[in-house]
Amino acid sequence: MNDILDLTAHPIWDYFSDILQIPRASGKEEKILAYLKIFAKNHNLVYSQDKPGNLLIKKEATRGKENMETIILQSHIDMVCEKNMDTRHDFDKDPIRVQITDDWIIANGTTLGADDGIGVASQLAILASEKIEHGPIECLFTVDEESGMTGAMDLGKDLLTGKILLNLDSEDEGELFIGCAGGIDTLATYEISHTKTPGSHTAFKLFVNGLKGGHSGDEIHKGLGNSIKILNRILWEGSKKFDLKVHSFTGGNLRNAIAREALSTFVIPHDKIQIFQTFYAELSDIIKAEYSKADPGLHFQLEETNLPDVVFERFFQDSLLSALYACPHGALSMSRDIEGLVESSTNLASVKQANNKTLEITTSQRSSVESAKTNISQMVESVFFLSGAKVKHLGSYPGWTPNTESTILEITRSAYEKLFGNKAEVKAIHAGLECGLFLKKYPELDMISFGPTIKGAHSPDERLHIESTYKFWDLLLEVLKMIPEKE
Repeated sequence: MNDILDLTAHPIWDYFSDILQIPRASGKEEKILAYLKIFAKNHNLVYSQDKPGNLLIKKEATRGKENMETIILQSHIDMVCEKNMDTRHDFDKDPIRVQITDDWIIANGTTLGADDGIGVASQLAILASEKIEHGPIECLFTVDEESGMTGAMDLGKDLLTGKILLNLDSEDEGELFIGCAGGIDTLATYEISHTKTPGSHTAFKLFVNGLKGGHSGDEIHKGLGNSIKILNRILWEGSKKFDLKVHSFTGGNLRNAIAREALSTFVIPHDKIQIFQTFYAELSDIIKAEYSKADPGLHFQLEETNLPDVVFERFFQDSLLSALYACPHGALSMSRDIEGLVESSTNLASVKQANNKTLEITTSQRSSVESAKTNISQMVESVFFLSGAKVKHLGSYPGWTPNTESTILEITRSAYEKLFGNKAEVKAIHAGLECGLFLKKYPELDMISFGPTIKGAHSPDERLHIESTYKFWDLLLEVLKMIPEKE
């Protein structure tokens, strides 16, 4: 295993290495917050914390830069905790183990947490430096971004004094983001109805895995496979043709990740096993062919298992499988204003059973048009309402409307062209950033978002591009130099 500290003597890797050792699941940020407070004390920096737990560390301007406008550097401290089913890792205790492959840093069977650990590391490296020139700095570290943006949603009104904010949570070097989608979660809960497993049946487990998964915003338009949809397709057809009876159905994990793995246990009448297996072999090959370009790693595993005592009652099973089949998933519309930008989408994120009593389905909707976001969430609600589920909406957050006249945009564009000799692309992003929520509390903020290249975010394929991280760092320092003086 390669240690990232062997890359080169650079403070950003020192702090990123520290961060990799600290568990920081959404809603469980106590250890990383404690680390940040100790860091502030060790560097004689003032910090403050608001009610939801967001931490602000301030640093005075370097000599001669006192009249510069105060700039806010912002990253979220939590990470998406996803792992492959065959990976042994406790996100509440274990450090993230990494290796270097070519010019990429990757983790071993888990998410890396470069989203947004590398942003946090860059802030710490700047706060610790005695050589970097800058005006007054406020470093904002937000909590719970990945599971609902509650830190940004409840951000203290008197926490910030700066008027310029750099969000360090983007994932494509050479692209500057000035807008993002808003989002909302739609949750459907069923009370499971069971019936006794009939005799003369054989039980099977069907496991769908090998899919790329990924970010439900950035990658929702790529036609990637959704393990829940794929598994449900087989169960739905098997139920109609072979009297397949489902005992359990689980799939996906987090609201903001495309489902990569799904598992079901079901039973088949003895006299239909052979024709079911033929059907399964043919349909699984068809589905593999459909995803051969977009998601070639798709894998199916069917095996016999112990016969369960109960299975889903027929009406409940039909309602559930039909709702999952009908539930939309993927990009639903494209922007008419920005070429190539997804306007609206929905993600069928997870199906989870709790003690064989309830089954909860989590979906998330995104749109850069607020009314469209509401419309799509109601579309999803109606699908599950018609099938007998209790439905509720949670975690609604606004989008960030692009400002093409932004001063910090012009500064960052100029800095990029000066450093690298070519122009950065200016874009909006379909993923959710906290910027829209910041504007609700601080409407005078002038904001931009940029970062290094991260691929496969929100999945165990997450990887951080090393060379782009150096470019991100150089750009960040150049922007700090170019911040204007106060009027």
